[in-house]
Amino acid sequence: MALDPKTANETEGPAPATKKKLIIIIGAVLILAAIGGGAAWYFMQQKAGHQKEVKHEEPAKAPVFVTLETFTVNLQADPDEKFLQLDMSLQVASLEEAELLKVQMPAVRNRLLMLLTSKKATDVSTMEGKKQLSNEIVAEVKRPFSAGAKPQEVSGVFFTSFVIQ
Repeated sequence: MALDPKTANETEGPAPATKKKLIIIIGAVLILAAIGGGAAWYFMQQKAGHQKEVKHEEPAKAPVFVTLETFTVNLQADPDEKFLQLDMSLQVASLEEAELLKVQMPAVRNRLLMLLTSKKATDVSTMEGKKQLSNEIVAEVKRPFSAGAKPQEVSGVFFTSFVIQ
């Protein structure tokens, strides 16, 4: 059987071109895969380095509050009798401080009742008066409960209700 020259050229001609195209496509895929792998490695290293930096930062502590029962006290006469009804929370340094204050709550309430009953309505009705009262409350609660004991770590007072009548 004789081969048709036209058919023979078609079978031989496209074969080298197809092999070249196949080699070029495989080479392009390998180059793209290498670039993609290199980029992935680079970004993973950047992310790992960023995570190491974040680990050095200490997480912020959640604030610890001790909520006190409502205080209702008579204020000093100014010129007429008034009373103060007050709800507040104390911000302390730790849960251990909160527990210490809860154990000493009768002494805490006594100190604060003595302080509050020494005030006049005009002393605590202004913003400056409330800030001054807040500072005095912190000072009273910080005082040690016994001789030689360390002071409590109270950082703030937050009034949640403040009514003068």
